[in-house]
Amino acid sequence: MAKTSPIAEVVLHPVRLRIVQQLGGRQLTTSELRSALPDVTQATLYRHVAALIDAEIVTVVDERRVRGTVERTLALGDRMAHVGHDDLVAMSDAELRNAFVTFLGALGESFDKFIGDDDRSLRDYLGFGTTPLYVTTDDLAEIQSRLADILAPYRTDTGGDRVRITLTTAVIPVPPGAASEKGQGTAEK
Repeated sequence: MAKTSPIAEVVLHPVRLRIVQQLGGRQLTTSELRSALPDVTQATLYRHVAALIDAEIVTVVDERRVRGTVERTLALGDRMAHVGHDDLVAMSDAELRNAFVTFLGALGESFDKFIGDDDRSLRDYLGFGTTPLYVTTDDLAEIQSRLADILAPYRTDTGGDRVRITLTTAVIPVPPGAASEKGQGTAEK
């Protein structure tokens, strides 16, 4: 049995986070993953894939011989790659800040790839914004559960004319009395 690692420690490494993002909702061979992450050396990529497999975040769904070597097909494993509430609460301020900056860096990289593409029709799928909500922890849990139910049918590539998008959420509490609480709006599509 593989040893278990706290998901936050495993997933919040920049290269591992990028691997998880590439695998979200689909299966990729190791060579397809190398093509998707050309700036990551093969040795580094394989080392991080091994760590994700060991933590049961990524799983090998197929293996086949290709030119004298074994090529693996990878997918997200049973643990998925969600850093849970308990993981976040257990982090120090510095670890939490580092995790958020890693998250923002991966988000920025995705946006840069989008901007760098010549297909301007992809802008039909773009939207971003911020909306203040007033919730209790129970309300937030219900919102997250309902969102998971709504999004479930769209998490797997079923082919056809569907375009892969990344839906990103960040829930950031506003401290009581914070001046920035007023005037937050949305720039959604």
